[in-house]
Amino acid sequence: MNKQKIIVLATSIVVIIGFVAGTFFYNSSQDKKDEIAAKEKESLFVRAHSPQMGPRNAPVQLVEFMDPECESCRMFHPFVKNLMKKYEGKIHLVVRYVPFHGNSKFAIAILESAKKQGKFWETLEILFKNQPAWGNHHNPSPELIWNYLPMVGLDVDQVKKDYQDPAIAKLIEQDFADARELGVRATPTFFINGKPLRDFGYKQLEDQIKENF
Repeated sequence: MNKQKIIVLATSIVVIIGFVAGTFFYNSSQDKKDEIAAKEKESLFVRAHSPQMGPRNAPVQLVEFMDPECESCRMFHPFVKNLMKKYEGKIHLVVRYVPFHGNSKFAIAILESAKKQGKFWETLEILFKNQPAWGNHHNPSPELIWNYLPMVGLDVDQVKKDYQDPAIAKLIEQDFADARELGVRATPTFFINGKPLRDFGYKQLEDQIKENF
């Protein structure tokens, strides 16, 4: 091998090493920036009123901005429920409200009233199960929700008193404000340890969660 070829080869190797190193440092720098950004926005992901499930010290904090009248949220619900069971103890789930649909605020008020009776998750389950009836986009019938509440053991008379609490409207406004700040434009929107879901889908959600174990 002559001297010129050796120089060309050596130069190529240096360029490749430089590219690999540059890519590594760029990715490391970007990861660091993402971590800092997530830390700065930490208060936007969870509020004192937010319904939560799973240990707070879990390796994964999964924040879901959802709408009880959203069909996609209904479809994702059993999948998220299964993830909580499959990776028990490893995920801390936080639910936030983004009422994009016409009867969403009413349904959220019911959920918050149910939470006072320790029945939030059961009520969310029954609302999603019956969503095609009460939340039908062509002919919504939100009044049907009252018929479902006894099925989960709620004191309906108490719910009817609690759901008009002005504090509920304030917490919905807070969730909506946090959603706007975080760039949430559709439901469900997921954040995993402060980072948005990169690609929307069941498998994509599970894969990104597993990256943090």
